[in-house]
Amino acid sequence: MAPHTSIRLSSRSMAFVLAGGRGSRLKELTDRRAKPAVYFGGKARIIDFALSNAVNSGIRKMAVATQYKAHSLIRHCQRGWNFFRAERNEYLDILPASQRVAEDKWYLGTADAVTQNIDIVDSYDVDYVIVLAGDHIYKMDYEKMIAQHVETGADVTVGCLTVPREEASAFGVMHVDEDLRITDFLEKPADPPGIPGDPAHALASMGIYVFNWPFLRELLREDAANPDSTHDFGHDLIPKVVKGGKAMAHRFADSCVMSGLELAPYWRDVGTIDAFHAANIDLTDFTPELDLFDTSWPIWTYAELTPPAKFIHDDEDRRGSAVSSLVSGGCIVSGSEIRNSLLFTSVHAHSYSSLYEVVALPRVEIGEKARLSRCVIDRGVHVPKGLVVGEDPEEDAKWFRRTEGGVVLITQPMLDARAAKLG
Repeated sequence: MAPHTSIRLSSRSMAFVLAGGRGSRLKELTDRRAKPAVYFGGKARIIDFALSNAVNSGIRKMAVATQYKAHSLIRHCQRGWNFFRAERNEYLDILPASQRVAEDKWYLGTADAVTQNIDIVDSYDVDYVIVLAGDHIYKMDYEKMIAQHVETGADVTVGCLTVPREEASAFGVMHVDEDLRITDFLEKPADPPGIPGDPAHALASMGIYVFNWPFLRELLREDAANPDSTHDFGHDLIPKVVKGGKAMAHRFADSCVMSGLELAPYWRDVGTIDAFHAANIDLTDFTPELDLFDTSWPIWTYAELTPPAKFIHDDEDRRGSAVSSLVSGGCIVSGSEIRNSLLFTSVHAHSYSSLYEVVALPRVEIGEKARLSRCVIDRGVHVPKGLVVGEDPEEDAKWFRRTEGGVVLITQPMLDARAAKLG
């Protein structure tokens, strides 16, 4: 296919979002939903960040590959991302693992998820494919990364975070030369290589890759025919291109979108309960590290129609108030004290209750006189009257999941089991 040189790069590109993973380190938060469908920031889901980056970058052709407990994610995409119009050459296809290749074959790995849908990507008639993970929080202009890919003539361009060398052992690390050409790909190395000219830092893979589609198609077919492959981009395809082709690194700092309030490039993997809690609570800071109020780079999502948040009662010990907190539409703070907390849509906090560093997902009901601190409360949970969490670690661990960092996860089955035991 001859490149359409007169059209901007993003119009000649598609985003393929890998959103099939459970995210097992989030424990019970992913019992009913895949990690990309987990709520974040008061209104959004985690996947909204990758999809919003693509839309804001000018990409209007997308595919979302789903596998583990995909209903919540599929429903969210249908409700919140249904504004694409095929007559304008805009598409968002949801691609569940659906035995398209064989009756016993689901997606075997990240690369296989693309391989099984080669015919669908072909139908998009694009020159470039950007492969994205659907489970990270960040703002990034993908067109800048695609432009670098085209300018350098790379076979693959890998999005990279600049991290302190001592922290890089938790990532796949790129060994690069002075031109940012990747000379080696090291999976969680004990002694990560530094960046030329900056030996204190290393380049860690973000799981974002740009390919020319004809090159990737051939690479995927070769990989599918290899019985020894795990069919994974990070384990198989990227090391192969590094060894036999031209692989380039792209620094996240070169395309990170910052509003002026953010002091440093922001990227978070909210893959543990502690990290998920911390990233949400960080949004309540006076000047948060991630600016969700930036209207020039909006985070698109499904926005429910809700009334404004409501605060009622003004007695000395029964005052509906929220300080250093984010309170979403549909919430009712009824004689409850909310501090440094994030309440998602339609949370109701009843009289004499108090919340400190609480992340309450949609439609949580907080009973009277409950005292909660450093909690994550799953969607739809009814917290019983007088429940105290966050003051006695042993008592918390008896009924709920308490992390090493001291954050308590509360789900309805946990509360039901507690109620049954206590009678």
